[in-house]
Amino acid sequence: MTAPSFLNALRAFEASARHQSFSAAAAELNVTPAAVGQLVRSLEEWLGVALFHRGSGGRARLIPTDVSLRALPDIRDGFDRLSLGFARLKEGSTVGILNVTVSPAFAAKWLLPRLDRFQSAWPETDVRLDTSLKLMDFATQGIDIGVRYGAGHWAGLEAEKLMDEEVFPVCSPAFLERHAGLRKPEDLRGLTLIDDLSVDRQAGFVTWSAWLKNAGTKLAATRTSLKINNSAAVLQAAIDGHGVALARSVLARDDLASGRLIRLFPKITLPSELAYYIVYRKECADLPRLAAFRTWLHDEVASADQQA
Repeated sequence: MTAPSFLNALRAFEASARHQSFSAAAAELNVTPAAVGQLVRSLEEWLGVALFHRGSGGRARLIPTDVSLRALPDIRDGFDRLSLGFARLKEGSTVGILNVTVSPAFAAKWLLPRLDRFQSAWPETDVRLDTSLKLMDFATQGIDIGVRYGAGHWAGLEAEKLMDEEVFPVCSPAFLERHAGLRKPEDLRGLTLIDDLSVDRQAGFVTWSAWLKNAGTKLAATRTSLKINNSAAVLQAAIDGHGVALARSVLARDDLASGRLIRLFPKITLPSELAYYIVYRKECADLPRLAAFRTWLHDEVASADQQA
């Protein structure tokens, strides 16, 4: 009996013993009952022992013999180990699913406009995005890799910096045309300031109050404001002319390059204490498709910096 035939016969035997039926085993293995019966008989002939007590009648239950009952736990354990080994082999390939978690805003404004380039370079990798502001449990939720915005410390995860950013006011060309006197921060008085509520204020996120203070103005953040808990929607509100948004440079980059948004007071800079980090479990760091995605992320950032 060849190795493949031997494995097929063992599978047919194990399934038949578990279901006590050739028909039920056949349904599980997607073959005919006759094929299962033939595989079991071939195994019995090769071993020289009977594996089942066969009752009379077409629907009689198959009762494993004593020798079968002693062998079945080890056979089942062997199949479990084979399945685990096969999964390990698949992990060593770029073929398969890569589960990626990012915030909705990062997905919309940075990742999705660039993702085609990764998929062209690695067509055998199936990227599946989970867009959420919640901190995912990578192990229990099957996440391979993510990009998080913060100070760089997350329990149980490796974090390598991807991008720093700065924060500055932006508005649409049409809004600037309607308010042509916007030349210094004090000119923001009385205008609608669009506020981003998507990041915890205790985490070092730059607010309008912090930006105005850094700009050296005594102007307080106006009460005439629009508060939105999604960074991409904050930028869209500014694009639509609803006011002046405090933009995060990474997310606003493409909108600024296209002219949909204009940066105000470009000589005033305020780097954020927070940054973007690639995060993953240490034990998964060398998986080929995860390593490929990490390298691609860094290459995309380097390419954008060269074009800036």
